[in-house]
Amino acid sequence: MDHKSVAQRVLKDVGGAGNIVAAAHCATRLRLVLKNQDKVDQAAIDNDEDLKGSFLNAGQFQIIVGPGDVNEVHKYLIAAGAPEASKDDLKSIAAKQSSIVSRFIKTIADIFVPLIPVLVGGGMLMALNNVLTSTDIFGPQSFIEMHPEWEGFADIVNLLSAAPFAFLPVLVGFSATKVFGGNPYLGMTMGAAMVSPALMNGYSVAKSLAGVEGSDPMQYWNLFGLQVQQAGYQGTVLPIMLVAFILANIEKFFHKILKGTIDFIFTPTLTILITGFLTFLLVGPPMFQAGTWLGESINWLYTVAGPLGGLIFGTFYAFIVMTGMHQAFPPIEMSLWATGGSFIFVVASISNVAQGAAAAGVALTTKNKKIKGIASASAPSAFLGITEPAMFGVNLALRWPFY
Repeated sequence: MDHKSVAQRVLKDVGGAGNIVAAAHCATRLRLVLKNQDKVDQAAIDNDEDLKGSFLNAGQFQIIVGPGDVNEVHKYLIAAGAPEASKDDLKSIAAKQSSIVSRFIKTIADIFVPLIPVLVGGGMLMALNNVLTSTDIFGPQSFIEMHPEWEGFADIVNLLSAAPFAFLPVLVGFSATKVFGGNPYLGMTMGAAMVSPALMNGYSVAKSLAGVEGSDPMQYWNLFGLQVQQAGYQGTVLPIMLVAFILANIEKFFHKILKGTIDFIFTPTLTILITGFLTFLLVGPPMFQAGTWLGESINWLYTVAGPLGGLIFGTFYAFIVMTGMHQAFPPIEMSLWATGGSFIFVVASISNVAQGAAAAGVALTTKNKKIKGIASASAPSAFLGITEPAMFGVNLALRWPFY
């Protein structure tokens, strides 16, 4: 291989050295961050006899050269004016070059990939619990009603399956704070505070605020005359992600201005205190209000637009689940059921099946054994109504199945 000639052809086909933001290489591939992907003649690169193909991944245009040869071609690229960067620097540069949507989805994936085993395990146990307690599977009665001796077993399965989702803010608080550059244990502490038993259970908040008959009244803190809801955040995702982002930046600020022993003592104390008050004063109430408005808007949309409204709702339902704001729907569903039926249940069921089908498609097509295992385990639980393992563990992590 004429390494200099290959480097010159690569430069020409990627739009010249001026179109390269940074260049690095791994054992076999050139890794380039480009200013304008439209200037790339990918067909010419893929048809080059000395190259073995190319692809775009995570904002990096990667060209397969081969072991040994890639080092020499990279040297000639740098000599010709391409800016050099390490692999780690290249990742940061690529992240900054990508769109806001891509960066958001990557952040979501970085937060939830470490939680995949928990979500998959909890999801599968929840699916098992649904099988044991649902009617019309083994007969007109549920399995538990037919075999009461299994009731204790089902209760324990239900406890174990519900734990990861009820305490999801604790898990996400740890992972998200780590991604945002803060102390993950402080994030976990805030997550625990948000699901404290001293607060109203998050699953009951929407019903309480809507004044549903039989629901417990919302309790409030009197904070110097300001009424603050004592509401929990069980099962939610977006509030703790925002809290983790705020916490990480507050912690970084105090690390900069405080030094030594003072930093060690007061940084975590002030970080938790300030973040905690911001959480219950500024983060939580708007999220609950947004969920209420969302539910009312969806009801109005379906009333006005009918099936078209259902189509629009279905298109965005998975994104709503991502935020946790779907927990505002039960009061609306209850009123709909009282008048004959709920369109929300139908749309949610179709969306759940779509998430499961996407994960099943990944399981059938991917050659990555780890991803195949996760997708195979998460697809059945999505078909049974528990989409978090499939959504966060597979579809969002890979991006394209989610779309």
